[in-house]
Amino acid sequence: MNVVVVGSGIAGLTAALHAHESGHEVTIVTKGDLGDGCTGLAQGGVAGIYGPRDSAAQHADDTMDAGAGLSDPEAVGVLVAEGASRIAELIARGVAFDRAADGSLQLGREAAHRHARIVHAGGDATGAAISAALVASVRRTRIDVIERAFLIDLVRVGGAVRGLRTLRDGVVSDTSADAVILATGGAGHLYAHTTNPAGATGDGIAAALRAGATVADLEFVQFHPTILASGPAFLISEAVRGEGATLIDDEGRRFVFDSHPDGELAPRDVVSRAIARRAAAQGSPVRLDATMLGAAALARRFPTIDRMTRERGFDWAREPIPVTPAAHYLMGGVVTDLDGRTTVPGLFAVGEVARTGVHGANRLASNSLLEGAVFGARAAAALTRPWTDVDHESCPVDARAHESRDTGAPAFTRAALQQLMWDEVGLLRTGEGLTHALRTLRAWSSSNSAPMTASAHEDANLLLLAEATASAALARTVSVGAHHRVDAHIPETGARSHAPSSILETV
Repeated sequence: MNVVVVGSGIAGLTAALHAHESGHEVTIVTKGDLGDGCTGLAQGGVAGIYGPRDSAAQHADDTMDAGAGLSDPEAVGVLVAEGASRIAELIARGVAFDRAADGSLQLGREAAHRHARIVHAGGDATGAAISAALVASVRRTRIDVIERAFLIDLVRVGGAVRGLRTLRDGVVSDTSADAVILATGGAGHLYAHTTNPAGATGDGIAAALRAGATVADLEFVQFHPTILASGPAFLISEAVRGEGATLIDDEGRRFVFDSHPDGELAPRDVVSRAIARRAAAQGSPVRLDATMLGAAALARRFPTIDRMTRERGFDWAREPIPVTPAAHYLMGGVVTDLDGRTTVPGLFAVGEVARTGVHGANRLASNSLLEGAVFGARAAAALTRPWTDVDHESCPVDARAHESRDTGAPAFTRAALQQLMWDEVGLLRTGEGLTHALRTLRAWSSSNSAPMTASAHEDANLLLLAEATASAALARTVSVGAHHRVDAHIPETGARSHAPSSILETV
């Protein structure tokens, strides 16, 4: 088969390598350079190696708990059953995961994991090590690579995806394919503050929507709790808290225990909201205190963070550092089955662009790299199998109505969209705020001109996804996981919602 993989993070590179090794003709199309994207920035590790008191079943339980009851048990079962094999494959491809003194893999623990089961490379440079190894593996093959090519749209022929349209060096061209595997990542730049690289503008999800694919759970946006609150966004890995660092307010009090009995090791959504509330109440950022770990341990275990914090004028071995939440990961996306198939024949989706059902309403730390590896391999294995319908409960959300032309809306800019999403569709949401966001977004959509440049296409994609996200958030009137409706009055540590997913079936 002629297979085109769009994207070059862990999911896309794994899918491309497996497809190539199965005898398919493979082309990788990537927005930037090969290996650009979120994978190379990942400080956290890969969950899936179990000690004597741990098991895949316990990892599955932790994943389901973090997902607030909305994870798909079958998808979670696949993730944890195949995780160890995918980690072994990464080692075989050259990833040098950190080892203990006896030569065994060194295991770390992160928030909401009951055991240490996470492997890291270079302390806090796991993503960079994985990306480098997979890129090198691709370079050793005959896989064609087209870099700096922007995905404009998917090409449908007779109801199936049979290629894609790209913009490269100002030239629009079509590439035909028997199958397209989307691995384009998420949409962190919907928000004013994000850990994502500049290219994370939701291009794959938007293209899938325009091609008629079902998209779900866009309201579930994970905000990483601890971004250095000084200078450009820089993530302070959750593993720092896993090693014992604490979050304190201006009075030195560990305030997260007010929201959850696990304190700093509570699920990310809980910790992020606790930080946002406390920072607002005291009028200044909260602080991450890692001083108890000592300078030598911090430099050894977290060399990247140690260097960056010092470059920005902080000695985190001697004083707590200011932190704030930022948009980090999208749990929703293009709906797939367990083999990456979407609702449109010929179109697969893997990694953050996909909604596999693994993450539910809130992703468990260090499951994202694992998901990319597991489902990237599964999609490649399914390329020649007969296409089967992808079932999903339908709860339509209409993001197509652009009839609102509120002349009171400010002029559209990407920065204005990002601030609107941060203010009204961020960590803390209300029906009034979501309605205001939708009104503004629809006014912008109604007057938006046809995009011609890559940047304009990005703006159009962000606008489409912003409206879809706000619509989904407004439709889900209860608080669950990363979706928190202040007006729902649900206790932070309380009920789990099993309400149906919010769906966009077509645009």
